[in-house]
Amino acid sequence: MLCNVAAGAGNDLRTELVAQGFQNPWGLAFIGGGRMLVTERPGRLRVVQPDGRIGPPVEGLPRIEATGQGGLLDVVTDRDFARNRTVYFCYSEPAQSGASGNSTALASARLSDDASRLEGVKVLFSQRPKVVSRAHFGCRIVDADANTLFLTLGDRYSRKDDAQTLDNHLGKIVRLLKKDGSAPADNPLVKKPGALPEIWSYGHRNLQGATLGPDGRLWTIEHGPQGGDELNHPEAGKNYGWPVITYGENYGGGAIGAGITQQAGLEQPVHYWVPSIAPSGMAFVSSDRYGKDWQGNLLVGSLKFGYVARLQLANGQVQEEDKLLPDLKQRVRDVRQGPDGFIYLLTDSSKGQLLRLLP
Repeated sequence: MLCNVAAGAGNDLRTELVAQGFQNPWGLAFIGGGRMLVTERPGRLRVVQPDGRIGPPVEGLPRIEATGQGGLLDVVTDRDFARNRTVYFCYSEPAQSGASGNSTALASARLSDDASRLEGVKVLFSQRPKVVSRAHFGCRIVDADANTLFLTLGDRYSRKDDAQTLDNHLGKIVRLLKKDGSAPADNPLVKKPGALPEIWSYGHRNLQGATLGPDGRLWTIEHGPQGGDELNHPEAGKNYGWPVITYGENYGGGAIGAGITQQAGLEQPVHYWVPSIAPSGMAFVSSDRYGKDWQGNLLVGSLKFGYVARLQLANGQVQEEDKLLPDLKQRVRDVRQGPDGFIYLLTDSSKGQLLRLLP
């Protein structure tokens, strides 16, 4: 069913409704045969059939604390999924009985042959420390290579200064071994005294988009406060500045910290947005479905304005930005390129939709 038509950058775009009726969907993954996995933030994992039918909740998820911005968040399949049927998912994990707080956790599991349940669930990683907070979980997963994963971790809002210290996982990106969640021996801070070995980069706020670029390296987007959303190309061991430098300001106005945007030793974003677009979900276009001009472009969902930003890059820098689907007016939570070469969108609402972008 066609539900929206809009022009963007010389292309007439249509969104085709694939499925609807999700409760605050967050993450999307492809499991073959035209089927997809969709997470719902309240703590459910669904299988979507090729005809758009949404299955009952997949069984076997661990205990999830669905509060505020937390819940069941991202999901990805292993690059060798056809053989091992392994999925990775991240979620807000409650503290153990008798303790308070929560944090982002990452788990792996085998999706059963009939896709009805998760088998052999293993918690690979739990963000430390647990914090009493309902916000800034981060929680995007990137299958980096045959052995490792990246996971983005928010600063938990009330602990923003911890993004600058290396004895915690708040406001960090971590790189982990798939087999057990431990730190790879070549992680950048493994030998640094006092640093947690899982850390890849730090000084982040709330990263809700992450993917590998055409160059095979990690790209991320993160929410700024009031203004200052960022596109970054996080490199090993580097400091991306939050909350020392930012292009945003406090909610309601006023400088954050010293109110500076640059400082020696702190990385500048590749691109930033003022005002904020509240970016969440990102995908590079590699298929030829949308013409050669789109190949290598980066698509970013906007929660605040309900459109998709198309970023044209050259030499690692944004050259032009277009607003696609400006009349969509739905919170775009995730953006993925499917194995069929089409772009898929998840819209975040109590009646969320899965959409296919057609040229």
